[in-house]
Amino acid sequence: MPISRKDSFTIQVYQLTDSVLVWVSFWCGSLLRDAFRGWASMDFDADYAGSVNWILYIAVPFTPLVLERFGFYDHLRHKTLRTAVWQLFRALAVIVLMIGIFAVFAKMGDARRLSLAFGLALMFLSILGRDRLLQMWFKKQIRSESNKESVIIAGSGDEMAELVAELDPEITADWKIVDLFDLSTRDVNDLFDLLKDESVSRVLFAAKNTEFEKVARAVEACELQGVEAWIAASFIRSQIARPVFDAVGNRPMLVLRTTPELSWELLCKGVFDIGAAIVLLVISSPLWIFAIVGIRLSSPGAPVFFWQQRAGRYGKPFRMLKFRTMVPNAEALLEQTKEEHGNQMQGPVFKLDNDPRVFPFGAMLRKLSIDELPQLLNVLNGTMSLVGPRPLPIYEVAAFCELSHRRRLSVKPGITCEWQAGGRNRITSFEEWVAMDLEYIDNWSLWLDFQILVKTVPAVLFGKGAR
Repeated sequence: MPISRKDSFTIQVYQLTDSVLVWVSFWCGSLLRDAFRGWASMDFDADYAGSVNWILYIAVPFTPLVLERFGFYDHLRHKTLRTAVWQLFRALAVIVLMIGIFAVFAKMGDARRLSLAFGLALMFLSILGRDRLLQMWFKKQIRSESNKESVIIAGSGDEMAELVAELDPEITADWKIVDLFDLSTRDVNDLFDLLKDESVSRVLFAAKNTEFEKVARAVEACELQGVEAWIAASFIRSQIARPVFDAVGNRPMLVLRTTPELSWELLCKGVFDIGAAIVLLVISSPLWIFAIVGIRLSSPGAPVFFWQQRAGRYGKPFRMLKFRTMVPNAEALLEQTKEEHGNQMQGPVFKLDNDPRVFPFGAMLRKLSIDELPQLLNVLNGTMSLVGPRPLPIYEVAAFCELSHRRRLSVKPGITCEWQAGGRNRITSFEEWVAMDLEYIDNWSLWLDFQILVKTVPAVLFGKGAR
């Protein structure tokens, strides 16, 4: 049975994790063997210090493969403890058999058998523990509606219900099916609104009996907003999206994707975000103290931090954190500020040099970009990335004049971007800003992220274009 690219990638991550757990287990087992021999006053032979190395050459690469052969990575969301223990036990029995065959030729001694016993016991417990923790996380995700992926099923008549009925509950458990959108009776403009209002991440088309023109218009609606279109049909042309084949359950799908495809490079971006955010939080801690004390002294009686609802990936709202640089009632004064001082940015967003709502110390924090530091906490909780299109307030996103502007919401927002790193001092057109974001999305790579981060450093140090 074919599996989706996402599931295949996820299984590879679990296998890599289990390989690491195997290595750690045997390393700890070797330490326990030394401690046990010392406690039991047994003679210690230094020649056996590295005796488990050859075992690792068998256990580390082959354990995940044998586990996969016994179905350990199947039905992860609904697998019982009994099933997991039985699959793991059989896999370890095979690994022990493989090691035993090699041990005959290697003439393994007592110390090695003791290391093997401790290593296998820890290996069993650690992999089982990883599996149960993952099971608990899946159950939490299923119970939490806010963490489910918002999906629309589109088609005609009964074919939508038939598609859902044919899918494995293991797959649909992670979905929040927003609507069964009948293309034969409803206007495509309704689909535009649904994609926007429900923060939909993908639309599945069961379009066997639907007119080609209606499917094409619906795909265009997805394409303009950066939402993935999964089509259980023959190929279809697209202007921006890259067509690839994938699978949902055992149903082959043609996917039109405008965002970076799931890959090891994308995983590395996520890992780097977390690691770099932790390091930057530690390094920047003196600046946090400086900002907190300064805000308290210059604007007493008001909060140090400023929370605002911003549009995250697919427009899903999240609370973005900054150091407060404006007067406490700044949002209430927004319209008055626009009337009196105008707007230096053409389009739905508001930007103004020397904004009168900014108090003097706040202006300095903005100039040095210190006010952005709390967004590292947003990176740690997964709502933002280090590099990505800047998140806009919900009311500015709602004012987009062009639906194609919403495609900038198809990736996770970032603390810095091409505009932030080098262009914000000269760009006054929102159209040009969006064009830079879309170029970033269409050409994304880790190397591009690295280049933007490097360009951000002098922009921050010299306050280039900060507003």
